[in-house]
Amino acid sequence: MNTNKKELKRELILKAASLIVHEEGVEKLTLEAVAKKAGISKGGLLYHFPNKDALILGMVEQLSTSFVTEFNERAENDMHSKGRWTRAYMNTSLSGNHGENDLYTALSAAHFTNPQMLELLQDEYANIQNKIENDELDPVRSTMVRLVIDGLWFAEMFGLAPPNEELRQKMMEELKTYIKENE
Repeated sequence: MNTNKKELKRELILKAASLIVHEEGVEKLTLEAVAKKAGISKGGLLYHFPNKDALILGMVEQLSTSFVTEFNERAENDMHSKGRWTRAYMNTSLSGNHGENDLYTALSAAHFTNPQMLELLQDEYANIQNKIENDELDPVRSTMVRLVIDGLWFAEMFGLAPPNEELRQKMMEELKTYIKENE
């Protein structure tokens, strides 16, 4: 199987796993269910992911890599050095390019199955936090921006009284102002 075909099959499997967790819950995530949802044999799934832990870890790694890559690209392409990491975090988190539901389901599955699987993401977030704290802005302000974004994501993912779209938009504008006032 060539690399491109192999990668497409791998992504199909990861998407199927994410859909199962999102639609039916973590407890319904089995290799058989994922193979069926992906339209492949269980042997075909095992070729890519030898067990359930490897599958869940694959979900976390794929989404983490996607987020971190976009975050770094946004910061590197920012014309202003001051506050670029904080802006990159805010814009990447709000871009919707990572499938918020996919990220939620991957994190839920990892936490439910084996919380140690989150170590990769925890390490990535430690690096992100370090960049944000050393962003030529007040580290308290830049950290507060990150935590507001994380809190918004959390509220939206769990349906814990997320703000309506108008209020959400006003919050984002306020955060942008909050960062600029510190430049």
